[in-house]
Amino acid sequence: MADELDQDSLAAEWAAALEETTPEPQASKPAAVVPDPANLADEWAAALAADEQTAVKKEKEQTALSAQAKVATFADLTEEAKAPRPDSRRELDFILDIPLDVSAELGRTRLLINELLQLGQGSVVELNKLAGEPLEVYVNGKMVARGEAVVINEKFGIRLTDIISPIERVKQLG
Repeated sequence: MADELDQDSLAAEWAAALEETTPEPQASKPAAVVPDPANLADEWAAALAADEQTAVKKEKEQTALSAQAKVATFADLTEEAKAPRPDSRRELDFILDIPLDVSAELGRTRLLINELLQLGQGSVVELNKLAGEPLEVYVNGKMVARGEAVVINEKFGIRLTDIISPIERVKQLG
């Protein structure tokens, strides 16, 4: 019983001390509104119930949509794609007007910048090919043929002597 009296008197002292140290609210500042725990619990319960209703509604919508879904079936178009089309020539006509860069190469060499700056009119640049070797014909930077130089009506041309096979062209791409 003495313990209970000591605890009660200790609790009373703590309560008195807390009242003395707690500042009084100032008139210019409104006191903070402390929500009622019972109302707070009701608000939480209502919010959780609304969330649960929304989740149930979405689940029902998904179930209804799943019931309406059907397995997609597609026709096999392999044979149709392999069959030749009568208008295939007309489909290829649009690529006939695409411009390509065609160039012929007599040979190559490497120069230092110093050597390049010393070149002038009449200078001779030695190439890596011998006289009489075939020229190389490039289309968009890829070699497609070899040939020999000819002069026609005072203009240079190339007579093609060897066209690169499609297999060799594919190897050049790699």
